[in-house]
Amino acid sequence: MRRPRPRVGVHAVLIAASLAMVTPFAWQFITSLKTLSSATAVPPSLLPEGRWENYGRIFELLPFADQFLNTVLVAAARTAGQVLLCSMAAYAFARLRFPGRNLIFGLFLSVLMVPPQLFIIPQYQIMSSLGWLNTLQALIVPGLFSAFGVFLLRQFFLGLPRELEEAARLDGAGPLRIYWSVMLPLARPGLVALAVLVLLWSWNDLFWPLVANTDPERLTLAAGLASLQGQFQTDYPVLMAGSLLASLPVIAVFVLLQRQFIQGIAHSGIKG
Repeated sequence: MRRPRPRVGVHAVLIAASLAMVTPFAWQFITSLKTLSSATAVPPSLLPEGRWENYGRIFELLPFADQFLNTVLVAAARTAGQVLLCSMAAYAFARLRFPGRNLIFGLFLSVLMVPPQLFIIPQYQIMSSLGWLNTLQALIVPGLFSAFGVFLLRQFFLGLPRELEEAARLDGAGPLRIYWSVMLPLARPGLVALAVLVLLWSWNDLFWPLVANTDPERLTLAAGLASLQGQFQTDYPVLMAGSLLASLPVIAVFVLLQRQFIQGIAHSGIKG
């Protein structure tokens, strides 16, 4: 039997891509341990200076704990809402037959072609009329549903075998019971993929929190860190320290769920 040839070229490309992805985080960590003068020096220094007090200063300049808690609550609520609501809509479009199904789904897809910035003014007016400005619900409610989530999970539901659904129907299960007890467990990879995408999007959301909230204690981390950028000068070591602390939770979530995430994207039909 022939021995498989080592794929030197493939491994070289993967190593280069891995270094390209890790380098920004390494540079962020090195910059967070410098002084402002050395962080802005030309040519730049590649060695950290051990300025660990930059991580303490971020808690002095911002209500970091409150903004971290706000970000966790907003991201968790948006993720749970989209996993539940989008999966219900996706199951209806994929499995249930009703008049105008394809037309309504086409209207859903048309929303993806509209720039999200166009929804900012109507959303702001709705939140203002409800008296929700400077509240967490103003950040949560507009992100509880998305057309992309419906499309992603619909593609996943279409790939599931119909025999299990028909067997459950013969046993007397209704559409809601089939959705909850049969389809959702089978769609776990797709649900995890959507949850990771929504979590990343919610964690990094910047524009809408700046529009809906002005109270620093009601801002999320992305908006709070953006406020550290001054008009004439920015303390980059402190900013990098805060950005690194804000990035660690989502990096940990992605590392833990990366296998289910890749599997969910591969089985949903959205392939590169």
